[in-house]
Amino acid sequence: MPGTELKKVDFGDVTLLIDEGVYEPAEDTFLLARNLHVKPEDAALDIGTGSGLIAILLAKKAKEVVATDINPSSVRCTLLNAKLNQIDEHLEVICGNLFAPFRKGEKFDLVTFNPPYLPSEEGEGDSWIERGWSGGPSGRVVTDRFMDELDEHLRVGGRVLLIQSSLMGVDETVNRLGSLGFAVQVVDKMRFFYEDIVLLEAILHRKP
Repeated sequence: MPGTELKKVDFGDVTLLIDEGVYEPAEDTFLLARNLHVKPEDAALDIGTGSGLIAILLAKKAKEVVATDINPSSVRCTLLNAKLNQIDEHLEVICGNLFAPFRKGEKFDLVTFNPPYLPSEEGEGDSWIERGWSGGPSGRVVTDRFMDELDEHLRVGGRVLLIQSSLMGVDETVNRLGSLGFAVQVVDKMRFFYEDIVLLEAILHRKP
Protein backbone atom coordinates (compact mmCIF):
# COMPACT_ATOMS: atom_id res chain seq x y z
CA MET A 1 0.00 0.00 0.00
CA PRO A 2 2.58 2.56 -1.09
CA GLY A 3 1.79 6.20 -0.41
CA THR A 4 -0.88 5.53 2.23
CA GLU A 5 -0.48 6.20 5.92
CA LEU A 6 -0.91 3.00 7.90
CA LYS A 7 -2.10 2.74 11.49
CA LYS A 8 -0.14 0.45 13.81
CA VAL A 9 -2.04 -1.91 16.14
CA ASP A 10 -0.47 -4.46 18.50
CA PHE A 11 -2.10 -7.59 19.93
CA GLY A 12 0.25 -9.70 22.03
CA ASP A 13 3.25 -10.49 19.86
CA VAL A 14 1.39 -9.61 16.64
CA THR A 15 1.91 -6.20 15.03
CA LEU A 16 -0.51 -4.98 12.37
CA LEU A 17 -0.34 -2.13 9.89
CA ILE A 18 -3.83 -1.10 8.80
CA ASP A 19 -5.03 0.98 5.87
CA GLU A 20 -7.94 3.37 6.40
CA GLY A 21 -10.05 1.31 3.97
CA VAL A 22 -9.78 -1.83 6.12
CA TYR A 23 -11.90 -2.81 9.13
CA GLU A 24 -9.72 -2.14 12.16
CA PRO A 25 -9.65 -4.79 14.92
CA ALA A 26 -12.03 -3.80 17.71
CA GLU A 27 -13.57 -5.41 20.79
CA ASP A 28 -15.34 -8.09 18.73
CA THR A 29 -12.11 -9.09 16.97
CA PHE A 30 -10.23 -9.23 20.27
CA LEU A 31 -13.00 -11.34 21.84
CA LEU A 32 -12.48 -13.92 19.11
CA ALA A 33 -8.69 -13.64 19.32
CA ARG A 34 -8.66 -14.31 23.08
CA ASN A 35 -10.70 -17.51 22.61
CA LEU A 36 -8.94 -18.88 19.56
CA HIS A 37 -8.22 -22.54 20.28
CA VAL A 38 -6.67 -24.38 17.33
CA LYS A 39 -5.03 -27.79 16.94
CA PRO A 40 -1.72 -28.30 15.11
CA GLU A 41 -3.40 -30.67 12.65
CA ASP A 42 -6.27 -28.28 11.80
CA ALA A 43 -6.99 -26.91 8.36
CA ALA A 44 -8.48 -23.52 9.25
CA LEU A 45 -10.38 -20.85 7.33
CA ASP A 46 -10.78 -17.25 8.46
CA ILE A 47 -13.59 -15.54 6.55
CA GLY A 48 -13.74 -11.73 6.42
CA THR A 49 -10.17 -11.53 7.64
CA GLY A 50 -9.93 -7.70 7.62
CA SER A 51 -6.43 -6.80 8.78
CA GLY A 52 -5.51 -10.47 9.15
CA LEU A 53 -5.17 -10.68 12.94
CA ILE A 54 -7.18 -13.89 13.38
CA ALA A 55 -5.59 -15.55 10.35
CA ILE A 56 -2.09 -14.74 11.62
CA LEU A 57 -2.87 -16.16 15.07
CA LEU A 58 -4.25 -19.30 13.41
CA ALA A 59 -1.21 -19.63 11.15
CA LYS A 60 1.10 -19.66 14.16
CA LYS A 61 -0.44 -22.99 15.25
CA ALA A 62 -2.50 -24.71 12.54
CA LYS A 63 -1.24 -26.99 9.78
CA GLU A 64 -3.01 -25.07 7.00
CA VAL A 65 -4.68 -21.65 7.06
CA VAL A 66 -6.61 -19.77 4.40
CA ALA A 67 -7.92 -16.23 4.86
CA THR A 68 -10.54 -14.59 2.66
CA ASP A 69 -12.09 -11.15 2.36
CA ILE A 70 -14.34 -9.49 -0.18
CA ASN A 71 -12.39 -6.22 0.25
CA PRO A 72 -9.26 -6.09 -1.98
CA SER A 73 -7.64 -3.65 0.45
CA SER A 74 -8.09 -6.19 3.25
CA VAL A 75 -6.39 -8.86 1.16
CA ARG A 76 -3.41 -6.58 0.51
CA CYS A 77 -3.33 -5.58 4.18
CA THR A 78 -3.38 -9.21 5.36
CA LEU A 79 -0.58 -10.15 2.96
CA LEU A 80 1.48 -7.23 4.30
CA ASN A 81 0.82 -8.19 7.92
CA ALA A 82 1.54 -11.86 7.30
CA LYS A 83 4.96 -10.91 5.94
CA LEU A 84 5.53 -8.41 8.77
CA ASN A 85 4.87 -11.17 11.31
CA GLN A 86 6.96 -13.72 9.37
CA ILE A 87 4.02 -16.04 8.84
CA ASP A 88 3.41 -15.48 5.11
CA GLU A 89 4.69 -18.95 4.10
CA HIS A 90 2.00 -20.53 6.28
CA LEU A 91 -0.97 -18.41 5.19
CA GLU A 92 -2.87 -18.29 1.90
CA VAL A 93 -4.91 -15.11 1.33
CA ILE A 94 -7.74 -15.01 -1.23
CA CYS A 95 -10.08 -12.23 -2.36
CA GLY A 96 -13.65 -13.55 -2.40
CA ASN A 97 -17.11 -13.50 -0.86
CA LEU A 98 -17.71 -16.04 1.93
CA PHE A 99 -17.17 -19.56 0.51
CA ALA A 100 -17.24 -18.51 -3.16
CA PRO A 101 -13.48 -19.11 -3.74
CA PHE A 102 -13.75 -22.79 -2.79
CA ARG A 103 -14.81 -25.84 -4.73
CA LYS A 104 -17.92 -27.70 -3.65
CA GLY A 105 -16.94 -30.18 -0.97
CA GLU A 106 -13.66 -28.45 -0.07
CA LYS A 107 -13.71 -28.74 3.72
CA PHE A 108 -11.99 -27.35 6.82
CA ASP A 109 -11.63 -28.39 10.46
CA LEU A 110 -12.13 -24.87 11.82
CA VAL A 111 -13.91 -21.83 10.39
CA THR A 112 -13.73 -18.42 12.08
CA PHE A 113 -15.96 -15.49 11.16
CA ASN A 114 -16.62 -12.05 12.59
CA PRO A 115 -19.42 -11.07 10.21
CA PRO A 116 -21.00 -7.68 9.52
CA TYR A 117 -23.83 -7.69 12.08
CA LEU A 118 -25.03 -4.14 12.66
CA PRO A 119 -28.52 -3.41 11.29
CA SER A 120 -28.23 -0.89 8.46
CA GLU A 121 -30.52 1.23 6.32
CA GLU A 122 -30.83 1.33 2.55
CA GLY A 123 -27.76 2.97 1.04
CA GLU A 124 -25.46 1.91 3.85
CA GLY A 125 -22.94 -0.83 3.15
CA ASP A 126 -22.00 0.40 -0.33
CA SER A 127 -18.36 1.22 0.41
CA TRP A 128 -15.75 -1.42 1.23
CA ILE A 129 -15.32 -0.18 4.79
CA GLU A 130 -19.12 -0.14 5.35
CA ARG A 131 -19.34 -3.73 4.19
CA GLY A 132 -17.22 -4.60 7.21
CA TRP A 133 -20.08 -3.77 9.61
CA SER A 134 -23.32 -3.49 7.60
CA GLY A 135 -25.57 -6.51 8.07
CA GLY A 136 -28.66 -5.26 6.21
CA PRO A 137 -32.00 -4.24 7.80
CA SER A 138 -31.99 -7.12 10.31
CA GLY A 139 -28.23 -7.36 10.74
CA ARG A 140 -28.51 -10.99 9.61
CA VAL A 141 -27.99 -10.87 5.85
CA VAL A 142 -24.36 -12.03 5.79
CA THR A 143 -24.66 -14.43 8.75
CA ASP A 144 -27.63 -16.20 7.14
CA ARG A 145 -25.77 -16.60 3.84
CA PHE A 146 -22.78 -17.95 5.73
CA MET A 147 -24.91 -20.59 7.46
CA ASP A 148 -26.54 -21.57 4.15
CA GLU A 149 -23.14 -22.69 2.81
CA LEU A 150 -21.34 -23.72 6.00
CA ASP A 151 -21.94 -27.47 6.22
CA GLU A 152 -20.67 -27.92 2.66
CA HIS A 153 -17.24 -26.71 3.78
CA LEU A 154 -16.88 -28.10 7.30
CA ARG A 155 -15.89 -31.65 8.20
CA VAL A 156 -18.07 -33.61 10.62
CA GLY A 157 -16.53 -32.91 14.01
CA GLY A 158 -15.31 -29.55 12.76
CA ARG A 159 -15.84 -26.28 14.64
CA VAL A 160 -17.05 -22.79 13.90
CA LEU A 161 -16.18 -19.73 15.99
CA LEU A 162 -18.73 -17.05 15.14
CA ILE A 163 -19.18 -13.53 16.51
CA GLN A 164 -22.78 -12.35 16.91
CA SER A 165 -24.58 -9.33 18.38
CA SER A 166 -27.75 -9.13 20.46
CA LEU A 167 -28.92 -6.50 17.95
CA MET A 168 -29.36 -9.18 15.28
CA GLY A 169 -30.79 -12.03 17.37
CA VAL A 170 -28.29 -14.52 18.80
CA ASP A 171 -31.01 -17.08 19.58
CA GLU A 172 -32.01 -17.19 15.92
CA THR A 173 -28.45 -18.09 14.97
CA VAL A 174 -28.20 -20.74 17.71
CA ASN A 175 -31.49 -22.34 16.62
CA ARG A 176 -30.52 -22.32 12.96
CA LEU A 177 -27.16 -23.93 13.65
CA GLY A 178 -28.90 -26.54 15.79
CA SER A 179 -31.22 -27.42 12.91
CA LEU A 180 -28.13 -27.89 10.69
CA GLY A 181 -26.67 -30.50 13.03
CA PHE A 182 -24.43 -28.32 15.20
CA ALA A 183 -24.03 -28.40 18.96
CA VAL A 184 -23.73 -24.74 19.97
CA GLN A 185 -22.50 -22.99 23.09
CA VAL A 186 -21.68 -19.43 24.11
CA VAL A 187 -17.94 -19.33 24.72
CA ASP A 188 -17.61 -15.71 25.83
CA LYS A 189 -19.44 -12.39 25.69
CA MET A 190 -18.96 -8.67 26.22
CA ARG A 191 -21.66 -6.27 27.35
CA PHE A 192 -21.99 -2.71 26.06
CA PHE A 193 -24.67 -0.19 26.92
CA TYR A 194 -26.55 -0.88 23.68
CA GLU A 195 -25.70 -4.52 22.87
CA ASP A 196 -24.01 -7.76 23.88
CA ILE A 197 -21.27 -9.16 21.66
CA VAL A 198 -21.28 -12.96 21.84
CA LEU A 199 -18.80 -15.58 20.65
CA LEU A 200 -20.46 -18.85 19.64
CA GLU A 201 -18.70 -22.16 19.18
CA ALA A 202 -20.58 -24.64 17.00
CA ILE A 203 -19.43 -28.23 16.47
CA LEU A 204 -20.85 -30.19 13.52
CA HIS A 205 -22.02 -33.54 14.90
CA ARG A 206 -24.19 -34.66 12.01
CA LYS A 207 -25.50 -33.62 8.64
CA PRO A 208 -29.17 -32.45 8.70
